[in-house]
Amino acid sequence: MANGNTPLELNSALFGEIAEFVVKSNRSVPLKTSLGPILFGLLWLGFTGVFIAALFGPVLMGKEVHFTSNDVPTTAGPGNLEPLLCPGLFIGIFLLVGLAIFGYGVHQLIPREIWFAGTPTRLIILQKNKIRSVDWEQFSGDIEVSGNSGKVDINLGLRTGQMVSRKHGSDYVPEVIYMVGISNALTVEQMCRRRIKENDPTQPKSD
Repeated sequence: MANGNTPLELNSALFGEIAEFVVKSNRSVPLKTSLGPILFGLLWLGFTGVFIAALFGPVLMGKEVHFTSNDVPTTAGPGNLEPLLCPGLFIGIFLLVGLAIFGYGVHQLIPREIWFAGTPTRLIILQKNKIRSVDWEQFSGDIEVSGNSGKVDINLGLRTGQMVSRKHGSDYVPEVIYMVGISNALTVEQMCRRRIKENDPTQPKSD
């Protein structure tokens, strides 16, 4: 399953190993994964915009705005902006957080070329002239295949991950390697599953 357009960097990373498959992905994550941060960022920005409009809207129209600061009734206006500094700073932080979340989602939407090569011992990933090699034993065997015949995604779960804080505690979230919109996806999935099973460190080795 070698590709005649395979980058030289990927061929060099094989170090003489046989590539059982070589595929190219045009995205780093599936579309639905990118939409989550975008929608959440838009909601965050909309929520922050309500406070901006309520606090600064009247001032921009030349009117006074009345609010409570430290349980003290406060009035601000075109000629008295100092009371707005602290709440403005607080709202500004919220605005930056919303923009960062939204920008992160948009950044994930940008097409980027990623190459994958599978050998009997590892999965090699080439992105932006950077090579990453992951031994099959590092994969958990959690594989998800989605999409239609033209654009199929394969998600490969790793044993490594990180703890993520939740409202009611923390959860361990494993790392996932995404192959997005690849060709020959079902064959690639079968090869990955077989190699992961063969290299599973939790399985007893036969003599």
